Amino acid sequence: MSEAGRRPVAVYTDVDDTDPSVGIALLESHGFDVRVLGTRDPAAIVAGAQDADAILPGYAAITREMIASLPRLKVIALMSMGFDYVDVEAATEHGVWVTNVPGAATEEVATHALALLLASARQLPFYTASATPGRWNERAAVPPPRLSELTLGILGLGKIGREFARLAGPLFGRVLGYDPMLPDTPEIAADLDRLGITRASLEDVRAASDVLSLHMPLTATTAGMVDAAFLAQMPAGSILVNVSRGGLIDNAALVAALDAGHLSGAALDVLDQEPPEPGHPLIGRDDVVLTPHIAYFSRFTEVEYVRVQAQNAVAAATAGVPEAAVNRL
Repeated sequence: MSEAGRRPVAVYTDVDDTDPSVGIALLESHGFDVRVLGTRDPAAIVAGAQDADAILPGYAAITREMIASLPRLKVIALMSMGFDYVDVEAATEHGVWVTNVPGAATEEVATHALALLLASARQLPFYTASATPGRWNERAAVPPPRLSELTLGILGLGKIGREFARLAGPLFGRVLGYDPMLPDTPEIAADLDRLGITRASLEDVRAASDVLSLHMPLTATTAGMVDAAFLAQMPAGSILVNVSRGGLIDNAALVAALDAGHLSGAALDVLDQEPPEPGHPLIGRDDVVLTPHIAYFSRFTEVEYVRVQAQNAVAAATAGVPEAAVNRL
C-alpha cells in the first residue's frame, strides 16, 4: 500500500456515536499513523485525508468526487454491512477497495426485526399508551391477530433473512421467501426446508404475506420498490417490517396505506432520512413501531464493528486484499 520507509495513514471521518479506540489500537499495532477528523463534511474529509491510504467512515458519504481527490487512497473501510453511501463504481475505477462488516450483527438484526414485528402485531404503541388509570379498559379498533393463523413473508434470504426465519417462523402458520440472488442449489433448498421457508416469486410472497419483512440491500433496483403499487398488492390489514434501509420504501405511499387502513401497521428501524426532520409523518403514530436504526447494536457489536472495520484496512495493507471486500479490483 505504501512505499518503503513510509508509514501508512488511516483516517477516521466521523465517529459520532462510536468509540474507535479498539480500531485505532489495531491499526497502530500494524504500523499505521491514525487520525480522527470528526466530520462528515466532504471538503473537510478531502482536506484531512490527502495522505490517507485508508479512510474509515462512520456515516459520512464518500462520493466519486471525493475518491478522485484522494491520490493515495487504497481502501474505504466501512463500519456497516450496507454500502449504499459509497460510490463503489468510482472506487473500483480508481483501484480502491470498499469493505463492509458482513455477518457481525446477524443475530442482533434478526432479533430486533422479531421484536419490532411482535410489538406491531400486539399493538404495543397503543396499549402501552393506554396503560393508565383513565384509559385502562380501552381497546384498539381492531383486535390483534393470532400469528399462527398468518403467513410470514421474507424478502431477502441472506444470513439475516434466514436467521429471522429461524426465530420468527415457528410463530406463524407458514413462511414464504423471495431472493433472486440466492442460488437454487440442493444445499440451499435443504437449508430453506430446514427453516420451514417455501421459496416463491416476489408477486406470490407479496400477495400472501400478512407480515412482510424486508432484508435487502439498497441498490438501484431495490430503491423505492415498496411503493403505492407494491403496497396495494399486499393483503388488507398486513404489517410491513423493515430493518434494512429506509430507501427501500416510498414513505408517502406507506403513510397513505396506513391512513387508509390497508396496512394495519409498520415496524421500522430505518427511515428515508436519518435523523428525520421534525414532523416526519411516520413518527408518533399508534400504528408505527419505530426505532432509530439500532437493530445492529449490542455490547458485542459496538466493539466488533470497529474491530472488523480496522481489520479490513490492515488486511488491505498487509495482504493486498481486504477480508470483506464488496468490489473486485
